[in-house]
Amino acid sequence: MIEFRDVSIAWPLPDGGQKPVLEDVSFRITRGEFVYLVGPTGSGKSSLLKLLYRDAKPTSGEVRIADFTWDGRVAGDTPYLRRAIGIVFQDFQLLPDRNVFDNVAFALYVTGKSGKEVKNRVLQVLARVGLTPKQRRFPHELSGGEQQRVVIARAIVNEPWVVLADEPTGNLDPGVASDIQKVLVGLNQQGMTVIMATHDYRLVRRWPSRTLAVLNRRIVEVDPASLKG
Repeated sequence: MIEFRDVSIAWPLPDGGQKPVLEDVSFRITRGEFVYLVGPTGSGKSSLLKLLYRDAKPTSGEVRIADFTWDGRVAGDTPYLRRAIGIVFQDFQLLPDRNVFDNVAFALYVTGKSGKEVKNRVLQVLARVGLTPKQRRFPHELSGGEQQRVVIARAIVNEPWVVLADEPTGNLDPGVASDIQKVLVGLNQQGMTVIMATHDYRLVRRWPSRTLAVLNRRIVEVDPASLKG
């Protein structure tokens, strides 16, 4: 499903140098897994996710997602890859002038779909995240947890192979964060691959699953029960 082969990434510095973020990272994630990414702030969790949806490129190595392979060179299949991935951001990134239904539908319109198919698929995913009664509300009329549910609905409306969640509960109160986690766990139980970067070790311990830690520019597998904080 997903494979990193000797992947390194470094960010450019103002003086012309480079700051290494990940070095010679290799691991595999199989279809249907729920995988946590943990590690200190700035350790490279978000950079790793960006490599998956090609918002950052490796300085060396190869990233593979199903039939899509990338080593950082120009790739014409990037738009198709991104349609196969659902992304859940911490800061929502909803369109403020569109209601819940239209925010989710937008993800379908940009792929050329229209009409009855859009309506049916949007209503289906809103039901999956418990937002059918809120479909005509605008983002400013929703709580933080409801906005994050809209983001999740938008991420899965194209029926992606994998959902990448970058600190999806980071701005939410603990109770609301638990509700969002239940949604993500539920999607995984329905067969969707989920990769979640998080600082909330309470959630990792409560819903334990395979956990990869980004430490000293490497990836190591850790026991969820061992995480403190």
